[in-house]
Amino acid sequence: MPRSVNHVASKAKRTRILKKTKGYFGARKNVWTVAKNTYEKGLTYAYRDRRNKKRNFRALWIQRINAAARLYDMSYSQLMGALRKNEIEINRKVLADLAANNPEAFKAIIDKVK
Repeated sequence: MPRSVNHVASKAKRTRILKKTKGYFGARKNVWTVAKNTYEKGLTYAYRDRRNKKRNFRALWIQRINAAARLYDMSYSQLMGALRKNEIEINRKVLADLAANNPEAFKAIIDKVK
């Protein structure tokens, strides 16, 4: 009995992955095994970095809040402690946005907690 292989499906699978690796450098775009490995590695990086992006943004917000708070002789930790003690619930994203784009509002918050 002859061996049965589904060339239609396997060729379609290869074509699909090679289309997704279009634009990569060298053999990564047109050699099947290299392209497949590159594509799969890219998916793992994407999964990992969707989580790392959240960490990076939080770190950026903290740096911005710290820089703005130090203009008013407070450190980041002192500011966050004072906000908690005065029961002002404002998240870091909004606080960083105020610090960067609306300094008067940020100063009002600082004055409120001092």
